[in-house]
Amino acid sequence: MVNKQTATCLVDGQVYAISDGLFLSDLETKLVNIIKNDYPKATKNSFICNSHLLNYRLERMRRQQRRDERAHEKINRKMSQALVKDDFQLTDVYDKMESTITVGERIADAVAKYAGSWSFIIIFSGFMIVWMILNTVGIFGHKFDPFPFILLNLFLSMVAALQAPLIMMSQNRAAEYDRLEAKNDYHVNLKSEEEIRLLHSKLDHIIADDNPNLFESQRLTVEVMGEMVNQLTETRQQLELLKASQDETDKAVHAEKSKK
Repeated sequence: MVNKQTATCLVDGQVYAISDGLFLSDLETKLVNIIKNDYPKATKNSFICNSHLLNYRLERMRRQQRRDERAHEKINRKMSQALVKDDFQLTDVYDKMESTITVGERIADAVAKYAGSWSFIIIFSGFMIVWMILNTVGIFGHKFDPFPFILLNLFLSMVAALQAPLIMMSQNRAAEYDRLEAKNDYHVNLKSEEEIRLLHSKLDHIIADDNPNLFESQRLTVEVMGEMVNQLTETRQQLELLKASQDETDKAVHAEKSKK
């Protein structure tokens, strides 16, 4: 029952001054829903005293914290599962290539490395120049490969015929190395993309849910502290009134004793 000055608390059924509580119509929807879970028959005109309202505010804060904790646990679980799963197999390309290399491939690499250097160009050019000079001037009047240097051309053709396959073998090994490196890079990119996606999910949760919830928790905390302060102030005022009444009673008793 409700009148202009007092109202009955829906929790304990006691009568309180209207200033000692609030009507459900004055509360926010989330808090009202929590109260209605316990008291389904409550209406917007139902009254709840400050002490019980304080308990429901604390309960709402606890529920909100539990929801945040569950959301964080869900995201952390996804991140942990992604890291444990980690099926993006990475390969040490150098070790794999070195462990499978054959003697012929080592020779091909050495030939390709030397044939592609200035040392080879200078030495081979010098050899041909000396060959041509010797067969132009002659050694003791004898020319073992006179112009047009058919033996030298045959030798150069043989070198080119052998050198080309060796260089191609080395290039094939380099292409295989590049293929494994590209595969590794692809796996690294997939792993990085998965981790970045999970981090974005966590950041989105923090921005979309945590920040508003944090502000809401701070607001609820301020309200709870304000109610506690009000209750403490009222208690202190009541104590002061009791003390003043006791002092007046003591003075009256002391006056009666003085008259006697």
